[in-house]
Amino acid sequence: MKIGIDKIGFYVPDLYLDMRKLAAAREIEPDKFTIGIGQEKMAVAPITQDAVTLAANAAASILDETDKEKIDLVLFGTETGVDHSKAAAVYVHHLLGLNPAARSFEIKQACYGATAGIQMAKGHIALNPESKVLVLGSDIARYGLDSSGESTQGAGAVALLISAEPRILALEDKSAYLTADIMDFWRPLYSNTAYVDGKFSNEQYSLFFATVWQQFKEKSGLTFKDFEALCFHLPYTKMGLKALKPVLEEGTSEDKERLLNHYQKSIGYNKVVGNIYTGSLYLSLLSLLEQKEKLAAGSRIGLFSYGSGAVGEFFTGILQPDYQKHLNTNQHTEMLAARREVSVAEYEVIFQQTLPVDGSNLLSETEKDSAAICLAGIVNNQRQYINKTAEK
Repeated sequence: MKIGIDKIGFYVPDLYLDMRKLAAAREIEPDKFTIGIGQEKMAVAPITQDAVTLAANAAASILDETDKEKIDLVLFGTETGVDHSKAAAVYVHHLLGLNPAARSFEIKQACYGATAGIQMAKGHIALNPESKVLVLGSDIARYGLDSSGESTQGAGAVALLISAEPRILALEDKSAYLTADIMDFWRPLYSNTAYVDGKFSNEQYSLFFATVWQQFKEKSGLTFKDFEALCFHLPYTKMGLKALKPVLEEGTSEDKERLLNHYQKSIGYNKVVGNIYTGSLYLSLLSLLEQKEKLAAGSRIGLFSYGSGAVGEFFTGILQPDYQKHLNTNQHTEMLAARREVSVAEYEVIFQQTLPVDGSNLLSETEKDSAAICLAGIVNNQRQYINKTAEK
């Protein structure tokens, strides 16, 4: 029985910041952002969007009523969850009107959370072939205004429907994984911005990839010639390339050309969205599938997942016949094109708008947000969510 990705979609807020304008405001050479780290635009989340609403909007774009009835497990990978106790998955379960007879919970291990969810989903489907699992990767990356990590911020979510006999990507059984207790990136409970040792994190990312790739080769007997493309977790789009190039030396010239060409297709969406933490790898996969016209059914795609702190994994999938028919390419293209650019001054105001932490109430102006599902505010220390579609 094949198990894998049957549907996949993403959602980003309707606001973005031009990276060249941010560079100018920070008195930085713009090429350091657009060429040095490979970022062109950065999604900006208004106060009416959080990890829950981003995920719910992403999932709503791919699910039909049959899916909602068959989903009996919701797995939410995030590192910007909204409650220390209640799982973000429970909010999404309600907002989407899913079958009550379901398990719903949240997974945390930095940017690895969604991948952990996918691996758990595979086991669930193996035991329950008629079930479907909703896996969500949703985050808002915040490092602080004028901080060293400001240029690698972003916001967005990816939703994946995992099932038996998937129509997009069948996941293979062999994978390689690694855990090490390091402090390359972290966010203490008391902080709403992250801390990062950038140089160390880059080094560990590359080391983890080299290590799990070697492990995977030993387990599987596969080499670069067996892969049509590789997709990476991308806090910024040059990061995966830094890890890939040294290892790619073991391949042939044909391998290098093919994998590097496909890498460029796999970063298209990430370049104009920015860092979405747990969803970044799957946004890269979507970019490859929707922007590369000629990927043959049966092609093997490699995926490298990395979550600081740190856990890494390399795993693979096989493209299914007519997978293109089950993508939402036009919808995603239109969503990105419809976004409104904000100035640096506007972005700074939005960044500093935060929800109250003193028990006071706040109601947001959701009519200014084009999203169907929004955060309406806080009342009695409880987040108030609305689904405009359900209310009509």
